[in-house]
Amino acid sequence: MTSRLTSEFASRLAKVALGHVTREYPNHILHGLEGPQDAKTPSELHPVFYGSYDWHSCVHGYWMLARLLHLHPEMPEAQAIRDLFATMLVPDKIGGECAYFDRPMARGYERPYGWGWLLKLGAELHGHEDPAWAEALSPLTERIVKRFRDFLPLATYPVRTGTHYNTAFALRLAADFADTVGDDTFFDLLRSTALRWYGSDTACPAWGEPSGDDFLSPALIEAECMRRLLPATEFAHWFDGFLPEIAAGQPRTLFAPASVSDRSDGKIAHLDGLNISRAWCWSSLANTLTDTDPRRPVMRDAVHRHLAAGIAHVAGDYMGEHWLASFAVLDLTETK
Repeated sequence: MTSRLTSEFASRLAKVALGHVTREYPNHILHGLEGPQDAKTPSELHPVFYGSYDWHSCVHGYWMLARLLHLHPEMPEAQAIRDLFATMLVPDKIGGECAYFDRPMARGYERPYGWGWLLKLGAELHGHEDPAWAEALSPLTERIVKRFRDFLPLATYPVRTGTHYNTAFALRLAADFADTVGDDTFFDLLRSTALRWYGSDTACPAWGEPSGDDFLSPALIEAECMRRLLPATEFAHWFDGFLPEIAAGQPRTLFAPASVSDRSDGKIAHLDGLNISRAWCWSSLANTLTDTDPRRPVMRDAVHRHLAAGIAHVAGDYMGEHWLASFAVLDLTETK
């Protein structure tokens, strides 16, 4: 597969997502039941985001389709995406999603990964070709913003794992929404939380990376979160102290692509996502440096090796296919 988001590659990725965002089974549900009346099928619980194996993957499948439509409106799948959005991103169906989040048992549902992706979808739909899509989604984005506002002041500690519970990744995606819609108070909350959690971190050893089911690098996504939320000069000072030996290729583990032994195993298949998301982070971080900075070529080399290791596997086995393409589009469209 290509390392550029050509129209042809966008078309291939769109076909992948269109094939799973309305595929209800297999499905992995994290659902709290208050009584027997809550034992329902995925589509009964979630009128929109019931496909793609789980709720959050379906959300970022919709994000990917919106991003591809924005960048390549000429691709053959464009009309199918428009038809999907016109059918699914409507007030009554989004109202069903809101009703789920209004349940007392859903206070921490999809926190923080799904929260971040829902706001990322909201940011992508803001100003898109049909304003009705963002308008329909807005009651749900409002609920998720409130979830962040209520939760972050209570979250004494960050979560540094390389999976769905990682807090830096959620802040990073939420920042795009706050910036896009001009919610300065929300952005300030995200920034102050990041500083409280990560501002004093120095000489990161990355000693626990990668674990057996990481799809994020705890070290690199923390750095990318800080890059997104801090002013450039402030970030440069923080980054110098956080990863001070990049020019020497250290910590060594951050520069070696992960090996994936079994792509039919959903947890092991996460490591393909780790390679792709590392490429995204390294590329974004490298773009903050001057061309003469000795760290830049080392980081760019890491981008190419990680992307080469992961991009070929975004389609194939469903355990990776239902989500990996979104990470590929994140990498190929968020950085130069």
